[in-house]
Amino acid sequence: MSAPAPQPDPPEQRSVATLRGVGPALAEKLAKLGVTQVQDLLFVLPSRYEDRTHVSGIGTLRHGVRAVVEGEIQLAEVAYRRRRQLLCRIADGTGSLTLRFFYFSAAQQAGLKRGTRLRCFGEVRRGPLGLEIVHPEYRFIGAPGSEAEPLDEVLTPIYPTTEGVPQTRLRALIELAMRSLLDGATARAGVRDWIPADMLARLELPSLVEALTMMHRPPRDADLGELLSGRHPAQRRLAFEELLAHQLSLLQIRQVIKSDPAEPLRDAAGVEPKLLDSLPFALTGAQTRALAEVDRDLVADRPMVRLVQGDVGCGKTVVAAAAAARAVGSGLQAALMAPTELLAEQHAKNFEGWFRPLGIPVALVTGSLPARARRSALESIANGDIKVVIGTHALFQESVDFARLGLVIVDEQHRFGVQQRLSLREKGARAGKFPHQLIMTATPIPRTLAMTAYADLDVSVIDELPPGRTPVRTTVFPQSRRSEIVARVHAKIAEGRQAYWVCPLIEESEELRYQAAEETAQALAEALPDVQVGIVHGRMPAKEKERGMYAFKDGRIGLLVATTVIEVGVDVPNATLMVIENAERMGLAQLHQLRGRVGRGAHGSDCVLLYGEPLSEMARERLRAIRETNDGFVIARRDLELRGPGELLGTRQTGLAEMRVADLMRDSDLLPAVQAAADALLKHNPDTVVALTRRWIVHGERYGRVG
Repeated sequence: MSAPAPQPDPPEQRSVATLRGVGPALAEKLAKLGVTQVQDLLFVLPSRYEDRTHVSGIGTLRHGVRAVVEGEIQLAEVAYRRRRQLLCRIADGTGSLTLRFFYFSAAQQAGLKRGTRLRCFGEVRRGPLGLEIVHPEYRFIGAPGSEAEPLDEVLTPIYPTTEGVPQTRLRALIELAMRSLLDGATARAGVRDWIPADMLARLELPSLVEALTMMHRPPRDADLGELLSGRHPAQRRLAFEELLAHQLSLLQIRQVIKSDPAEPLRDAAGVEPKLLDSLPFALTGAQTRALAEVDRDLVADRPMVRLVQGDVGCGKTVVAAAAAARAVGSGLQAALMAPTELLAEQHAKNFEGWFRPLGIPVALVTGSLPARARRSALESIANGDIKVVIGTHALFQESVDFARLGLVIVDEQHRFGVQQRLSLREKGARAGKFPHQLIMTATPIPRTLAMTAYADLDVSVIDELPPGRTPVRTTVFPQSRRSEIVARVHAKIAEGRQAYWVCPLIEESEELRYQAAEETAQALAEALPDVQVGIVHGRMPAKEKERGMYAFKDGRIGLLVATTVIEVGVDVPNATLMVIENAERMGLAQLHQLRGRVGRGAHGSDCVLLYGEPLSEMARERLRAIRETNDGFVIARRDLELRGPGELLGTRQTGLAEMRVADLMRDSDLLPAVQAAADALLKHNPDTVVALTRRWIVHGERYGRVG
């Protein structure tokens, strides 16, 4: 009996290489835009539109406008003015215009001859011969009096392009996909609408076909303002689907993790209460509440996946240490992963201080550990002698082997991203059982956004600072008062305190930041000859950077000049003053993180924000917000309003901050409906879940297990 013939892919899932004119080279270039299937072309959405629905008289044109013109070539010549170029002079009876081509073929030159009529489009600018268009889009049209060439009936979409895929080529390919999947296509032959019609009706959103048609072929009377602002119902429909796909992808991760077995951490040895009793301080109410939520998860036979978020200095690390103690008391190991060696070393010092009185050793594993010390630590981890391990991403290298890993703690989740966190989880799998996961972040974000950005996690919030933490006073000064601030630094150090001076973020260039830090340190050393000035920046070798930080921590340096590398760093309770230059160029979340480096002891602390003039309205708002509150949640909410989610989530958090259509701030009102729809689809339409995530998340299948 012969095997059944293989079923062809649905039309929407056909390879883009099946389209006319798409060979291997073009297919490779399209893949850089995330286009591998025919349907992917429909979701390459315009970044703006141009109106080519009417012809403008050449005599009416003005510099800077983009317009369609028609005219006859009066003169065509190749000129040699610094570089070879083809010049064509066209006229339409109302005026004349030069078309300038720097790149042209012999065939193109032969076609553009005197007497030929053209319809052109491009940006009009002033040139040496009057108004001109450089490299216009053009086509040949008939002689005057012949039947008029039809004009575009819809606005012309302008797409984001990748190198080697010209705008006209991409537009033609998208039009091909539109014809094959949207125009008159049946549900079986066209692009599938995976969102149930009744759900769309409740949300008053159009169908997928209507939304895509509007996006790629908006009528000439479409509201361009609404389209450009992202508030058009068509964009809302696509934003809803994209947010839903991301929500589903994270919930799938959660389902996979929660379906695996884990070792319940019952702490038969009672190590957790012993650690808590030995602490020289009592937990705050918020810490106690968060730890109770963590413990409730850890005694289950399914892996915990919990995020503990809270402001700088709220005491998340103690909660993590208590959870690690529970793992040790259950005969298992705990591993904490930090984003930098500096932070890993700080955690190791804290954990050693808490665990040593209990007779429990702590190992530190980083990339710069000497070979012999590393070998010894790895042997002790592999044979189970070491129960508590602290490290950087070096923890999930192949050479690190755990005996029985029961708990994975990840600090600053957004710096690692889902993939690395899942890799560490897989590393801890033993005999079919997976470790529990506790993730910490000092980036507080509003609840609705947290439910979307961290949909794969349960969330605990520590919204209370330990007693004795004095709020940091924040003041704002223009650069013109810099000398006063230098005098203030001198006075503070004369009192026996220490200070940070954070250098300007000139632009996104590590080289320039390094130069700025060096120059600032030199200038401050000259202005303060009796002060020991140190410097730390991102370009320094790790060891040198650590030496600088520890010299500051030990009090051998009075003033530390630094780039934003100290945003997450060691605690220096004696540092009570921070000066941040060009504060207007930084985001609120970053300013708040930097400010959190002071105010860590019993002494009153100050943060001085120096700004350059003139200030933009947004910069003014940011500085006002940071001055008015020390509450990280209030600041996060304000930052979200001013800058969008990218500043809060980082760019590696599952791509949420880099969506094609959706904007988490603009479309935040859709999030409750997105969350409800995701739950409903997971329960009743599992096929839909796979199709939606595949459509919107390139290589989204990698999140299914680990990737």
